[in-house]
Amino acid sequence: MLYHSLMKIGELSKKTGVSIDTVRYYEQRGLIPAAARTQSGYRQYSVSDITRLRFIVQAKELGFTLEEIGQLLAIRADGKACAEVRTVAEAKADEIGTRILKLSRMRQTLLTLAEQCEQTSDTDPCPILKSLEDMS
Repeated sequence: MLYHSLMKIGELSKKTGVSIDTVRYYEQRGLIPAAARTQSGYRQYSVSDITRLRFIVQAKELGFTLEEIGQLLAIRADGKACAEVRTVAEAKADEIGTRILKLSRMRQTLLTLAEQCEQTSDTDPCPILKSLEDMS
């Protein structure tokens, strides 16, 4: 796939699937370098910006935060060893595992409460609402 050497933000957005506002936000956050400007003030992006944005999108899909993505981009720019990236990835995998366990417990609690709801008459207090009140 061939790309023009420089493109405006709209073209970059189309090629990466990242909204124009998000491109600006990533630039503001320092995740992508500040774009060069034309004499008329239009931002100009390069092929390397496409690669960088696609990297960010992929990292987000794997659950990395923007702060963590910034860390990965810094590691990538420094050309550091894979071991550092592996450490970041393993920490993220552990965090995701913990979230999965919490979500599984939440799911089971909701299913149990819903089952109790089925066994309750319309005149009895709703077990789900009662449980939520008791938690507060």
